[in-house]
Amino acid sequence: MAQQRALPQSKETLLQSYNKRLKDDVKSIMDNFTEIIKTAKIEDETQVSRATQGEQDNYEMHVRAANIVRAGESLMKLVSDLKQFLILNDFPSVNEAVDQRNQQLRALQEECDRKLIALRDEVSIDLYELEEEYYSSRALAQVSEQASRAELLINRQCAPSPGRGIAGIEMKVTEPQGWGRHTSISAWGPVCSS
Repeated sequence: MAQQRALPQSKETLLQSYNKRLKDDVKSIMDNFTEIIKTAKIEDETQVSRATQGEQDNYEMHVRAANIVRAGESLMKLVSDLKQFLILNDFPSVNEAVDQRNQQLRALQEECDRKLIALRDEVSIDLYELEEEYYSSRALAQVSEQASRAELLINRQCAPSPGRGIAGIEMKVTEPQGWGRHTSISAWGPVCSS
């Protein structure tokens, strides 16, 4: 793991105060527990009556038990403070967790990008095929419709007769830069008069 770094003065002082609290609370628990054990012993006759001595021992045990509870709560608070100190001041582990999460999210992003590109390519291919089919069927229908109109028009205007040439039909299917195809039909030959 990373090498130990020197802590700033305020953090060092805080850690020393945590250490002092720990020692004081543990010592308080030990002292009070020892005194409760001593109080539990039955002593020989003293100048104080047994009833009075019993009440005094009972009161002392309650006070010492309350001191043990207070020291235990103080230790629990110390543990909470240490956790908070570690969370707020352990920047290397926080940075490592953030970097790890970033790597996971980048991997997920790359996977999503790959899937989206593959989907885009498939849709593009299918769309191109559909457009080809649509425009080729539409262009053929337009060419045949325009050819039949032109032929009908020419046949009405020009009937072949001796000495006259026969009109012809030229059809061009062009595909400009934009979408779709355009069909143009032009008539050629001698101008017919009815």
